[in-house]
Amino acid sequence: MPQFQLLFFSAALVAVTVVIHAAGLAELLKGFVRPSSPKQLRVWPFTWILIRVAWWLILMHLVEIAVWGLFYLWQGCMPDRNSAFYFAGVTYTTLGYGDLLLPLKWRLFGPIEAMTGILMCGLSTGAFFTITSRLLQGQAQIE
Repeated sequence: MPQFQLLFFSAALVAVTVVIHAAGLAELLKGFVRPSSPKQLRVWPFTWILIRVAWWLILMHLVEIAVWGLFYLWQGCMPDRNSAFYFAGVTYTTLGYGDLLLPLKWRLFGPIEAMTGILMCGLSTGAFFTITSRLLQGQAQIE
């Protein structure tokens, strides 16, 4: 496979990952954040809100990991579905155990997926922080 095709595939995977993340964040903010008057936030409602936000963010990341895993499976980079999704997960999260490796011609995808995962996790961290800050300041409520 020519190098430009590999670059195209990697650019397309990054774009799909960012689109999924942007749509997920937009849905999170649209569905959860509403203008509110300042009020006392109690511990358990606040905790429940953070749990729901964390679940949503993790679900988004799992969908993004699945996209990479499906690609690896489609291209025959991994021997089976479990290996493809496992490799995608440890690479996306930069855990990188190193027990599975991509075939030589696909090796560049590992670092590209890891950089994409770092960026998407950073966006999630920023969203989590923003939601938490606004809740604590009484500028928003999450329903």
